[in-house]
Amino acid sequence: MNTKEEFLAGQLLLIDKPLGWSSFQAVNKLKWSIRKKYDLKKIKIGHAGTLDPLATGLLLICTGKFTKKINELQGQTKEYTGTITLGSTTPSYDLETEVDKTFSLENITEELIFKAVESFIGEIEQTPPIFSALKKDGKRLYEYAREGIEVKIKKRQVTVLEYEITEIRLPEVKFRIVCSKGTYIRSLAHDLGVVLKCGGHLSELRRTKIGVYHVNNAQDPIDFENKLLGEDVV
Repeated sequence: MNTKEEFLAGQLLLIDKPLGWSSFQAVNKLKWSIRKKYDLKKIKIGHAGTLDPLATGLLLICTGKFTKKINELQGQTKEYTGTITLGSTTPSYDLETEVDKTFSLENITEELIFKAVESFIGEIEQTPPIFSALKKDGKRLYEYAREGIEVKIKKRQVTVLEYEITEIRLPEVKFRIVCSKGTYIRSLAHDLGVVLKCGGHLSELRRTKIGVYHVNNAQDPIDFENKLLGEDVV
């Protein structure tokens, strides 16, 4: 485990964010552990790329002077795996909100799914979900959504480098995606449903890579705490 001086000088920590945790909670867990271990009043710490509470996987957390690297790390390509559920939509494009519409999958074939996916590879224009933390006129989009206020969301250009369908068991479609910074996988799930005319939403998401960093080398934040403070942590 790193020393106090190493944490202050700067460390890059690979964390496997658990389901249900916000990225902020994961950062706070590490911050609390490091401060407690070394009796520090403060330490700089931050993450390079938010994961929604319903997503799991790789979170890059920087301490000390390494926080200056956050923008650079955020700009790297990312890899995700997960599941799209076809035949139904939700307002948030994932399981944060309940299903609002259902559709028949009678005419959906594997061939149609593979063909539809091809249209998303390369540089594409994407509309971010209304349930997102992006700001419009100084207010988060999800705040408008929760108040039932309709707002026009500007499309953004993103790049999907790889979009692989790994398994189809309707209504579930499992995937692996490699994409640029700023890509919303929820929007890709929703838009696949639009192209297939059967609706779709993201039902599972895991971030597996950021640049050269892989989730296989990451640790659970509770394990980090236990290793740093000892197994007697309450």
